[in-house]
Amino acid sequence: MRLHILGICGTFMGGVAALARELGHTVEGSDANVYPPMSTQLEALGIGLMSGYTAQHLQPAPDLVVVGNAMVRGNPAVEYMLDARLNYISGPQWLGETVLARRDVLAVAGTHGKTTTTSLLAHLLESAGLAPGFLIGGVPGNFGVSARLGGKQAYAGPEPSSGAARHLLPRGEGSVVPPAAAPFVIEADEYDTAFFDKRSKFVHYRPRIAILNNLEYDHADIFPDVAAIQRQFHHLVRTVPGNGRLIVNAHDERLAEVLAMGCWTPVETFGIGRGDWQASLIEADGSAFAVHHRGVRLGEIRWTLLGHHSVMNALAALAAAAAAGADPQALLSAFASFESVKRRMELVGEVDGIRVYDDFAHHPTAIATTLAGLRASVGTARILVALEPRSNSMRQGAHAEALAPSLADADAVVFLQRPELPWDAHRVTDALDGRGATVATVDALIAHLRGQTRPGDQVVFMSNGGFEAAPRRFVESLRQA
Repeated sequence: MRLHILGICGTFMGGVAALARELGHTVEGSDANVYPPMSTQLEALGIGLMSGYTAQHLQPAPDLVVVGNAMVRGNPAVEYMLDARLNYISGPQWLGETVLARRDVLAVAGTHGKTTTTSLLAHLLESAGLAPGFLIGGVPGNFGVSARLGGKQAYAGPEPSSGAARHLLPRGEGSVVPPAAAPFVIEADEYDTAFFDKRSKFVHYRPRIAILNNLEYDHADIFPDVAAIQRQFHHLVRTVPGNGRLIVNAHDERLAEVLAMGCWTPVETFGIGRGDWQASLIEADGSAFAVHHRGVRLGEIRWTLLGHHSVMNALAALAAAAAAGADPQALLSAFASFESVKRRMELVGEVDGIRVYDDFAHHPTAIATTLAGLRASVGTARILVALEPRSNSMRQGAHAEALAPSLADADAVVFLQRPELPWDAHRVTDALDGRGATVATVDALIAHLRGQTRPGDQVVFMSNGGFEAAPRRFVESLRQA
């Protein structure tokens, strides 16, 4: 088939494109801005990329248009697609029907930690020899790609003669037989599916094993309150079979409320000092901890990640890997070789003793736990934070009141208040007791930080957007000083 993907440079849709290409389809796509790293990854796979959304990109008509959830009515490509009655489907539905239908799916859901936990779970299953497939909303260091089918190809009939056709055995019009046997790990997002399907993405995945990592209010652009998000998580719980497993954060009261709505699947819980899977800290910063399963000590984990949230992610991934059939005790050593996802407290440079990190923070809780882990590691060293309110919820001000408390471990904060931000960032910086400042541009932010930093400082750039490459530009400015 020839597939055209609208919104192809998003991390999820780019992963869909890579999987479709691996299945042997001819894949092309459009995006408002064709940019690295996804554009580089896709071009290396031989996927044609087009900048902007126009009717011409859909001429001649592809066999199927796969629609990303960034697409809206009024988009020229969407309007042409509808007027011309082209065949179309959402990315999550295509994935669920084409790739996941014959796989043991392990889904990682939660407000925080999805990308890291998904990457870690894939790494553990790989270490166990299970050759998992995966789709991750980032580039995991151990794999270097955001998506792959994984496993050995399994076919229902004779081997096709052409190389391209090897992945195209028919199972009905417009479908293929995906690889069998190997598990598939997917980052399970609660954001909506498409402009024509307002269910959360994860209801399309039908996992056998699901991690429910945490649940807080987020995505203020589509959810009116936390109860609406809980309802979507309940819909996910309804799709997990009775012979599957739910791996649930033992500390999270909102997840307990979700399970109280109805649960038909065995549940295992995890936590620090509580739950079926428990961690007891050896190092306060979370870099070393002991693991216990139902009162039995399995051993110790020592790794490079920091923070209590990272310990929770580790427990969730280990419990899920065990549910998939791996020996959890044998996997403890694999944590030491885990390479975290890019932009998750990624060290981008060190100049004159100043260490600069890039972090994908998008919620006050993620900010607080990340900074707490860094504080536990660096002691009294100064921590400087550059913060861009980039997510829809942050831009709308949904988390404004919680931002100042989340920055308690920062010695200084520079807040990027672009002119289009619809609320006054001084609501945050004024509550920081002289530790906060606002700037209107990235250039001003870098200049402000340059005037404040000194050897020994830890500088953390926090944004779930591109931040105009601010972390690397700041490192370069330090080198030129």
